[in-house]
Amino acid sequence: MACFVFYALLTGKVTAGVSPLMGIWLLGGFVVQLCVGLIELKEGNSTGGNVFTFFSAFFMLVTGLELILKFFAATNGWKIDARIDGWAWLALAIALTTWTPAYFKSPLTLCAVVVALDPALWIISLADMGAIARTPVPIAGVFLLIAGIFGLYTAAGVILNTEFGRTILPLGAPLIKPAPPSTTASH
Repeated sequence: MACFVFYALLTGKVTAGVSPLMGIWLLGGFVVQLCVGLIELKEGNSTGGNVFTFFSAFFMLVTGLELILKFFAATNGWKIDARIDGWAWLALAIALTTWTPAYFKSPLTLCAVVVALDPALWIISLADMGAIARTPVPIAGVFLLIAGIFGLYTAAGVILNTEFGRTILPLGAPLIKPAPPSTTASH
């Protein structure tokens, strides 16, 4: 959902007047992603658990609240230097980029989600901080749409393949095969 609404906003399919509604949708997404992240961590999936909790906090909760705040700031004439968002998104872009290789061991469709997110986050952060022109921002929107489509496909594949006990939707082999479990006993 987040990728789709950001796609719509960044490519000009909707106006900035959607900010409060988009913020509310992102706050709803925060709840889902936080729950998923905590479950993943409890089940021992540190990559998924950390990324989901990270996304829930910063991409969903903070961005949702910021969109609502920025709407009220614009309607009330409050002066806000929003370039700080670019600096915050820069940290998020760096973090996700450095975590991307962990997704090379995931199904190919999930890896595609993260690989599409990386350039989108860099473009958004650099444009928001004023380091580059805003002209490539629609390209970031397209990358987000690609990530959203692969994310929904992956989720559908996981749900259907698990429920039917066979491949209904192929997810693609990981780029890097996970190491087999060790068969030697430790002494």
